[in-house]
Amino acid sequence: MWQRARLSSSLNLRRFSTATRRRIEDEGDWFYSSEWWGNNSDGHTVLRSTSDKGNGVVSVVAHPSSRPDEIHWPQTEKWLQQRYAEIHPGHEHNEHFRILGYQWRVLRFNDDTRQSTVKIMAAYRNSNPGFVYLTQQAHCLAVPYLKSMVSTGLATIASCNYDLMNAVHGKKTMHVLCIGHGGGSLPLFLASKIQGAVVHIVEIDPLVISASIQAMGFPCFSVMTPSGERAFSKPDSIDEVLWKGIHERLFLYESDAEEFILNATNLYDMVFIDAYDGDDIFPRKLWDPDSVFLKALSNRLHPEHGTVVVNLHSDADILDPDGSIPSILHQLLPMGKYVSEVRQAYKNVLVGNGGPKCGGKMGSGLAFSVSVPWVCNTSLVVCKGFGVGGGILTRDMVLNTLISKSYEVENVLKLPFSCVPYLKMGLILVE
Repeated sequence: MWQRARLSSSLNLRRFSTATRRRIEDEGDWFYSSEWWGNNSDGHTVLRSTSDKGNGVVSVVAHPSSRPDEIHWPQTEKWLQQRYAEIHPGHEHNEHFRILGYQWRVLRFNDDTRQSTVKIMAAYRNSNPGFVYLTQQAHCLAVPYLKSMVSTGLATIASCNYDLMNAVHGKKTMHVLCIGHGGGSLPLFLASKIQGAVVHIVEIDPLVISASIQAMGFPCFSVMTPSGERAFSKPDSIDEVLWKGIHERLFLYESDAEEFILNATNLYDMVFIDAYDGDDIFPRKLWDPDSVFLKALSNRLHPEHGTVVVNLHSDADILDPDGSIPSILHQLLPMGKYVSEVRQAYKNVLVGNGGPKCGGKMGSGLAFSVSVPWVCNTSLVVCKGFGVGGGILTRDMVLNTLISKSYEVENVLKLPFSCVPYLKMGLILVE
């Protein structure tokens, strides 16, 4: 979930797009946000229901997408046909795929808050033209805070001497936990880019899970039962064509985050937390320093390189001179005043007071935050170890290490966007 930056401080989107799209075209470039930000008249509602888990009215709104251009659709249809031939040899001439188009699908809470945005492809098979497959485009991260979480998180764990290369190529397992599901674009992106990633996803609201699968093209095979088994004993025969095995490394649990982490037995290499309710509130039990959640989370992190990334709303640029939130915005932007407390709680509980301090000695872990470009969010990163070496730790030392590792991350994952803009903006060490 995110807050958009104030109009007075927004940047020229076309200029931003020109500056960052240098390699593979990024279909999630913020330049295209005009297609899905829009207003209610620009799209049509494809799902709408009321949550009993505090999220109010949950809806999914569809908007047309200009990319990829229709001229590229036959190439994708050919790729799907080749995938089908690989899985069903000898039957390739009996099945043909046709693309109907691409759409943005926006998950909203209470018709107001844009919780997440994904891009889906709609396609059908000639043998069953009445059934349309919705497939979320795993390579597309549409919202800047998600790119910030990916950039900072992966650059950090790479800086902890974690063997990211072998994880990316499937030669070792990377255990990832995502708390808060939304449309599922973050776990799907990680599983698609990192062949060794086994991703556990925790979402408290069954309606959000249903919305992501029914209307946002997230793979249904990922759904888990309370007993820890797959809800579907085996994937549909077409799943392997559409997902190429990605769906088998996603495990989506309907659970309270605190309950899940207390009962977890895995050691996680990375944890991503993006959990806001229908009132735009990050539950206090997920950041209270005395909560059982944070203490249990610390025990479930790999002791050498375990890395946590938290998405926070950061409304500091609209505070009054005395640091308070203007009364007219207090209810609209409720999280901003807690950001510093959240940062301190995660740092103290996960890495302790012996972690690095700006201008101090290197400790056993690191905590820092960065501002997210173009929206009012902050990415908080806490890791158990950081490969800078001994001596005095400075902000510039941390930043230079992260930037150096980010180039490796970009190359090995073949990212369509640069990590650097998401590392350089307002980085501060949490003391």
